[in-house]
Amino acid sequence: MKTKKILIVEDDSILQKTLQEFLSTEGFETTSASDGEKAVELARSGKPDLILLDIILPKKDGYEVIKDLKSDQGTRSIPIILLTNLGSMHDVEKALNLGATTYLVKADYKLEEVVAKIKEVLSIN
Repeated sequence: MKTKKILIVEDDSILQKTLQEFLSTEGFETTSASDGEKAVELARSGKPDLILLDIILPKKDGYEVIKDLKSDQGTRSIPIILLTNLGSMHDVEKALNLGATTYLVKADYKLEEVVAKIKEVLSIN
């Protein structure tokens, strides 16, 4: 099976590194961006299989990233899992209405559960 590529978009460098290391041990290939502009650039050039996306980011927030990617024919079909500390229904509905596949509130999930959600979205058993 082809190794799945995950783009991690997270401005907290410690969490970004932790996610990269954990996902690598689970057999995923990872790339990462710490701001929204870089995220859009890497998504367009690298065509990841899935994007883990924070909402509060420098330069361009997660909502803008979703809008950009979902309006681009080349990136429209890439599933996006929001990984955020924003947990209000307004935030969640806004992101889902823009095209995010699903969301996880960081404080509520362990790394193993993030991987399980990634596998579920990618339909990997």
